[in-house]
Amino acid sequence: MAWTKYQLFLAGLMLVTGSINTLSAKWADNFTAEGCGGSQEHSFQHPFLQAVGMFLGEFSCLAAFYLLQCRAARQPDSRPDAQQPFNPLLFLPPALCDMTGTSLMYVALNMTSASSFQMLRGAVIIFTGLFSVAFLGRRLAPSQWLGILATIAGLVVVGLADLMSKHDSQHKLSEVITGDLLIIMAQIIVAIQMVLEEKFVYKHNVHPLRAVGTEGFFGFLILSLLLVPMYYIPAGSFSGNPRGMLEDALDAFCQVGRQPLIALALLGNISSIAFFNFAGISVTKELSATTRMVLDSLRTVVIWALSLALGWEAFHPLQILGFLILLTGTALYNGLHRPLLACLSRGRRPAEEGEHERLLGGGRTSINSAS
Repeated sequence: MAWTKYQLFLAGLMLVTGSINTLSAKWADNFTAEGCGGSQEHSFQHPFLQAVGMFLGEFSCLAAFYLLQCRAARQPDSRPDAQQPFNPLLFLPPALCDMTGTSLMYVALNMTSASSFQMLRGAVIIFTGLFSVAFLGRRLAPSQWLGILATIAGLVVVGLADLMSKHDSQHKLSEVITGDLLIIMAQIIVAIQMVLEEKFVYKHNVHPLRAVGTEGFFGFLILSLLLVPMYYIPAGSFSGNPRGMLEDALDAFCQVGRQPLIALALLGNISSIAFFNFAGISVTKELSATTRMVLDSLRTVVIWALSLALGWEAFHPLQILGFLILLTGTALYNGLHRPLLACLSRGRRPAEEGEHERLLGGGRTSINSAS
């Protein structure tokens, strides 16, 4: 079945905004500017402040949810689905996981390349599968276990590519290894977040946009408050600011004032996360969850290609092999082989209808797949 113009727009919006989200964060990291008090020019390394911006973008999803509710209420032939009452504090534990995992990933992005950052995030499949068996009592299909094994193999290949690549003064080998390990550690926390959402949140039939916005509110509030003690906590070699503290928000604002393009990069990161969440949920509703997974994989290709074109990283052929293995693992775990086999045997995909979601009805997709 041919896609409509609206469906093509949603798919393009998800692909573009998802790519901008990672690339804008890396773009901000590549800038150098003077800090406060006439400090020497140094790199913009403020991962926790960037994480606050990301949660601000997620928080804005609440506005999109209420706009959709108003739009549905004005339509005479339809009405918005009644939202089951729930305690917003249910989102606090997942939001804490999201806050921790996102902060770790922004720290890691300062240390490694954007393409490796995006590829290694595929490790979430491993931990989500194992945790769902241990804590949700699920039984994984043989294809899902194969997907987990393929993902492990892909991660090893991508890690080898990072070890064998040329490293400049900005990304030393020790920093790249640390960054890769931090990304994988962050995926453990993201997997815990997904299990918590599945166990305690989904049963309340909360719309994903509302859930993302609520988690964004908690993450924005808590991490903004934590910036104050971080200003006084020494971080040693992990610090990227002249004072050597865990985070120096004042230094970040001084750098933004001296280099306005940093503000543009941060704005791109904040706005793209909101549009990416909206587009991802809409793609699942209008097309299918499989389409959303394929587009998310294409996002890695776009990020990798643009990083090479911009000279942010060097090409290594092992990355191609690693990406293909990771893509195979993701496809197997998410059951992409089933509709492909059905398409080959029957000439159509009858299972696609079951993957559609109602935009205001709430679905069982991951609440926040972009952070």
